[in-house]
Amino acid sequence: MPRSSRYRGRFAPTPSGPLHFGSLVAALGSYLDARAAGGQWLVRIEDIDPPRCPQGAASTILRQLETFGLEWDEAIMWQHTRGDAYQQALDQLIQLGLAYPCSCSRKQWQAFDIYPGWCREGVCDANKPVAWRLRSDLGKRPTCWQDRLFGEQRFDPADLGDVVLKRKDGLWAYQLAVVVDDAEQQITDVVRGLDLLDNTPWQHQLQSALQLPQPRYLHLPLIVTTEGQKLSKQNLAPALSENEQGVRRQLFQALEALDQAPPQVLASESPATQLHWAIANWSLQRLRPTAHRQTPASMPPSTPPSIPTGD
Repeated sequence: MPRSSRYRGRFAPTPSGPLHFGSLVAALGSYLDARAAGGQWLVRIEDIDPPRCPQGAASTILRQLETFGLEWDEAIMWQHTRGDAYQQALDQLIQLGLAYPCSCSRKQWQAFDIYPGWCREGVCDANKPVAWRLRSDLGKRPTCWQDRLFGEQRFDPADLGDVVLKRKDGLWAYQLAVVVDDAEQQITDVVRGLDLLDNTPWQHQLQSALQLPQPRYLHLPLIVTTEGQKLSKQNLAPALSENEQGVRRQLFQALEALDQAPPQVLASESPATQLHWAIANWSLQRLRPTAHRQTPASMPPSTPPSIPTGD
């Protein structure tokens, strides 16, 4: 597929729950980078894992983006509709000898840091269901690229292990899906959180094997709690505010988390006015290449879950 000469970025959330402040920073960073370049910004819903995607979560995410003024170009891509494209890519990798079936369970190799590749030369247990893994020990190694914020990166995929491409339950895994979909949408620039930096070597390996273009990458610092935990749905990060005052405050705080130094007077302005200023003044040079940003002090704390009593 020919590479688009125009900037095309994307925000690709998993609809496992509503967006939180960390999600907003990632979405805003990718949005501003695209708009400041005069490019397009797309939204893709990564709903390939139905058990993790409660009904209504995707529509909540889309409503939140609209509330914060983050408007997308083109139709939304839904990964649950893309199985045929993923299967075609997997078949190609199998033909190239880069993907293999694996019957091993995580419990079997829990003593190892990464999966040891026991099924590379043949399935260990033909009577068990299999996942499909990528052979990380083949192809060009190590993989190197220039992250737009964190500079030169160098990883050997073999040090990361043979990642799963298709699960034993038949569901598609993230690494293959994201590569196939970025190519289909002709994404030129991926802007996402630093927690995905070490996923890039597998994605480069897949892009090379499938003869797909490689986007530029910009990994943003993560938003963490005061205890140093990544702000996430798993650790009960509170959902974004949807009242007018809260939206203005959190959008302004997200600009501050991206080191854009917005003038204080902007904090009381509408999302449209804040975004207009932010696009005109977006500067990657201001963004500090540090791993973490703390949650703003004015953010409400997460609420601990209620623990149901067993029988």
